[in-house]
Parts: sequence; C-alpha cells; structure tokens
Amino acid sequence: MSTHVSEAKERARAVLERERSQLVELSHDIHDHPETAFEEHHAVERLAESLGAHGIEVREGICELPTAFSARAGSGPLRVAICAEYDALPGVGHACGHNIIAASALGATLALAEVADEVGISVELLGTPAEEGGGGKVLMLERGAFDDAHLAMMVHPWPNDRLAAQCLAVSHFDVHFEGKEAHASAAPYEGINAADAMIVAEVALGLLRQQFRPGDQAHGVILDGGKAANIIPAQVTGRFMCRARTIEGLEALEPRVRHCFEAGAFAAGAKVRFEELSPPYTHMESDPDLLAAYRANAEALGRSFAADDAGEPLPTASTDMANVSLRVPTIHPMIGIDAKGAVNHQHEFAAACVTPSADNALFDGALALAWTAIDAAANADVRDRLLGRRGHRALAR
Repeated sequence: MSTHVSEAKERARAVLERERSQLVELSHDIHDHPETAFEEHHAVERLAESLGAHGIEVREGICELPTAFSARAGSGPLRVAICAEYDALPGVGHACGHNIIAASALGATLALAEVADEVGISVELLGTPAEEGGGGKVLMLERGAFDDAHLAMMVHPWPNDRLAAQCLAVSHFDVHFEGKEAHASAAPYEGINAADAMIVAEVALGLLRQQFRPGDQAHGVILDGGKAANIIPAQVTGRFMCRARTIEGLEALEPRVRHCFEAGAFAAGAKVRFEELSPPYTHMESDPDLLAAYRANAEALGRSFAADDAGEPLPTASTDMANVSLRVPTIHPMIGIDAKGAVNHQHEFAAACVTPSADNALFDGALALAWTAIDAAANADVRDRLLGRRGHRALAR
C-alpha cells in the first residue's frame, strides 16, 4: 500500500473515530422511531441534520420521492454512490437493521468527504426509501439518481459476515377477490365466497410448488379474510411475493402463480384483481474487484469470511440494490452482528440491532466501505475501468 493511500485511510478512520458516538446515537434513534416504506420522515430529518452540521448540502425529495435525498462532497472524477436505507418492517420494526445501514452510510460519506479531493473521488450519499417493498432504488434508478455514479456500495446487517447473498428477483403484489355477502346460515346460496377463492388459490399454489425450478418461491399473507363467521365474505385481500434466481426466471414464474389466483376466482365465481406494490427487483451481480477490496479491508478490521471460504450456501434475500447492480458496478456485503441465533425479520434480530455488536458493525461497515472507495480510486486498472464504463456519462470532461 502506498504512503498516500495509507495516509488517506488513516484520516478516514480518524473521522469515524471522532464521529462514532454520534453515529451510534443516530442508529439507535432511527431504531427507536421505525417508519415503513415512503414514511421515513424522521430518519431523513436526522440524516439531513447530521450532514448539514458537517457543511454538506442535502437535496431532499429527489426523484419525486419525498423521503429520498442526495448529498454530495468532493470534486474528484470517480463518483462513488453510498446508499442509505432506513425503512422499517410492519410489526417488527428495524428487524432488518436498516438503522445500521443508514448510520454506516452516513459514516462512510463523512469519512470519504475528508479525503475525497486528494484521492480523486466525489462521494454522494443517496437516501433510498422503501427497500422493504416499494422499490425506492428502482424508482430512483429509473429517474436518474444513479446516472453519474461509477460505483455503488452499502453494507447490510446479517447474523454473520458474508461477501454477498443470493439475491433473488422478486415481485410484490396484492390480490383482491370480490364476491357477494350473504347470511352464512340462512341463505349461503345467495353469496359468492371470496374466502373460498383464496383457499382454492392457496391450494393450487401449494400444488404448483412441485414444478417450481430451484430457487423459485411464492409466499404471502391474508390481510383481510372477512369480518364475521356468519357472513359470507365478499372481499378478501392477500399480499404475495414471487421470487426467482433471475429476472428472466421471475418473468416465467409470476404468470403461473397468478393463474392460481385466477383459478380460485373462477372456482368460487368471484372476481380477482391484482395490485402492483412496487417495480420488480432483479437478481444481483456484484462487482468482483470492489468485492475483493471490501474483503481485504473488512479482514483488516478483524472481520472473517470463513463461511464463504467453507463454501457454505449463500444467504437468500431480495433487495432493490440488485437493480442498481445491473447498471452500476455494485457491492452489497453482509456485515455480521451477534444476533444470539436470531435471523433477519424476527423481533429478536431487531433487538440485536442496537447492541454493542451492532454498533461495532456500523463502524466497521462504514470504514470498510470508505477504504474500498479509496482503493478503487488508487488502483489504476480498477479506476480506469470504472471511469470508462461503456455508455456511462463519465466525468472525464
């Protein structure tokens, strides 16, 4: 490592050491105020306050999304996008650790802002709402937020450190069945049972799973199944997700899944309507050079990727960061926290996201991302590849 790079990395570390307590407080505060998709006003306010206190201007409401924002620092040619997530899950709060993601993204941005001009980068913190179903990054990608980015990065909490997950392509949709009310005892023959339509659909879906390709999934919950046992339910709504290993696989799977709901409606004599909840999420393609640099930097901080080295199965998840990865060189490594056996989307994991282990992950994730950006700028081959990406609006002008 050159003296220049080493000094830049130490300055980045010094920034994070200085800001550690404020970053931890921010993480805990966002955790204490869980906000679901597109409602993350408190989180955005806190992040904007922190950036403003460091003299970094924030543009809120970008891409026609009230809880999306952008904040830039530095003027170097290599443009680094750091993605912050901050939405919570309904019912279980920050059980996916987005409070850690937000604070680590802020930390990485502050660390890079300190050295940006001297290492030849500009850093942009992108506040990306609604990852947990809503597709904030997909909408921002379509509306130009990533047009000038040469690379995009974030870390995601997980029960252990992993370089990447098997990110499945996913679609999110509601299914609405409409039937007709009737007295369930006196005149059931006058009704059309929307719940029967859902039951038939669920049975058909269960049978279809035998023909699923490896990696295909379909799952959901009933949001409204009726109001009283003595009334034939006229409206029943479920929320479902389809997943596949690739976006092409998803495009093949989803019509078959929807046919199950259509069959339920036909059998019960009901009507069915589908409501899209977000744009589809794609599969992910991690950039190998950036991932190698992240690994080296994370290991320098004491992180271990023994599970990757042992060839253990990749974690399975879905994220709208995957859509970004098909357009911009991207990494989305998993940063380990001690969750005491819990896994993401459990109450116990939410509790683990404000422990000392989570606070350390926040710091390590932020510093590993910052160091990875510095390495990308310092490695001539990697830098030139990123700057010269075909079709990219590079800043070499």
